[in-house]
Amino acid sequence: MSLKKIRNEAELLKEAIRVGSRYFEARGAGKFEATDHIDLKTRAIYLLLVKDKVIQPLAAQHQDVQNMRHKLAIWISKNLPQDHHLLQ
Repeated sequence: MSLKKIRNEAELLKEAIRVGSRYFEARGAGKFEATDHIDLKTRAIYLLLVKDKVIQPLAAQHQDVQNMRHKLAIWISKNLPQDHHLLQ
């Protein structure tokens, strides 16, 4: 599966992890530690968003961390205000 690169993807992923972590904790799914690897956070947030039907799941053969990161970047880009600096 070829991923279309989106502008500011790395920064969007950081924002998605920040927002997703707050969502994760508010949902009572647990709490991330500062030492938790970004891949662990990415996978956990992605799976919770899929479970809550906030995002559509990736096809089974494409469920790897790279695609999950891309999916989270797209998710946050659609949920930020239009004038947010990461969307410019």
